[in-house]
Amino acid sequence: MPAKSRTYRPAAVHAALVAQIESLRAAVHRLTAAELERPTRLGQWRVRELVAHLGLLLERLPEHLDAPVPPGPPITLSRFTELTGTVAEAVDTAVTGYAAEEFTGPPEQVAARFERSAAAALDAVADAAPVRPVAMRFGPMPLTEFLVTRLVETVVHADDLADALGPEPFPHDRQAVAAVTRMLADAFAERVPGGAVELRVPPYAVVQAVEGPRHTRGTPPNVVETDPLTWIRLATGRTGWAAAVEAVTVSASGERSDLRAYLPLLG
Repeated sequence: MPAKSRTYRPAAVHAALVAQIESLRAAVHRLTAAELERPTRLGQWRVRELVAHLGLLLERLPEHLDAPVPPGPPITLSRFTELTGTVAEAVDTAVTGYAAEEFTGPPEQVAARFERSAAAALDAVADAAPVRPVAMRFGPMPLTEFLVTRLVETVVHADDLADALGPEPFPHDRQAVAAVTRMLADAFAERVPGGAVELRVPPYAVVQAVEGPRHTRGTPPNVVETDPLTWIRLATGRTGWAAAVEAVTVSASGERSDLRAYLPLLG
């Protein structure tokens, strides 16, 4: 577990979310009719449903900011990762219906609908006070941490979009990827506390986790190292542990370094 909870700078999170949304806007505007019908790695969703999900996510952002804040202790980012799996079926149903109602038609119509959602989200974020609690699905959450969860959604689903379209990588905002990498690494360390394994995701995160002898000096006996996007894919179930090791996108050394039993973090 990290020595202390990580804090995120409001201005940096805001700028990263704006940049990530702008990249998504550009990508949606380039979609062709054939690309909208391509399958994705998200079950029955085509690219059309994936874009609709992103549009719905952005459209609802102002609603979160305007809704009355529910009572109770704030939801932490780690707790957010635990709870996402509980709403997967509800999200799928909502997105399928929303896509059928709002994201039909040719590419230019889809792009125009997405544009309205993105513009509403950007306007809402620009007007929001940097220090305030907001209402989210699982309870109250400080605004900056809530916007980090929106970075998770926009980074992870932009990667889903790139996977469906291939072969060019998505032009993620660097700070967006950094924030998501750190958030998921911290969540892993909290979910699997200990000091037996050092997880390295250069250049953004290093955490110790997994019960066992704690490393204090010298070279750790159990080290896992990977790149940010591979870590994000592992943590969200887009890539399996064995496949990542076989592809040499994960380096794992030491008898406790196999992390497959702890992944994915997000449902």
